Amino acid sequence: MITVISGTNRAGSNTRKVAELYHQLLAEKGANPVFLSLEELNSLHRDDQFTRIETKILIPSQKFVFIDLADVKKAWWHKKAMLVGVANGRAGNLRGMDHLTNILNHINMLVMPVKLPISTVNKLLDADGKMTDTATLTVMDKQVTDFLLF
Repeated sequence: MITVISGTNRAGSNTRKVAELYHQLLAEKGANPVFLSLEELNSLHRDDQFTRIETKILIPSQKFVFIDLADVKKAWWHKKAMLVGVANGRAGNLRGMDHLTNILNHINMLVMPVKLPISTVNKLLDADGKMTDTATLTVMDKQVTDFLLF
């Protein structure tokens, strides 16, 4: 199973639009991918109890300690990841992909060497979230093909 993760909870983000494009490309190649958006996870947990926790704990906190809950060996070890960076600027989130690669390597995930930084994404997508730049879409399609072989 391949899961495409949109890693932001901002509604209407370009990250989600690009993640949906990857989901579509994988589906067109018969991969039957699953789509997971942090935006959807956020809305699933939005209730009075969460609002109280957010108001009393999260908003006032200046520092956080994260304790890993996942069974790392079952959830992550020896699984494969493809990374795509999305940014309105010119670097396409290269630094973020480098940091995430280090984290994924630490938990024994295999990261596909070809990472795609999509720069100035706000200029490459139309109002409906469709990729208007054929060169970028061609590279995305090649990356998906290579990932299926990875």
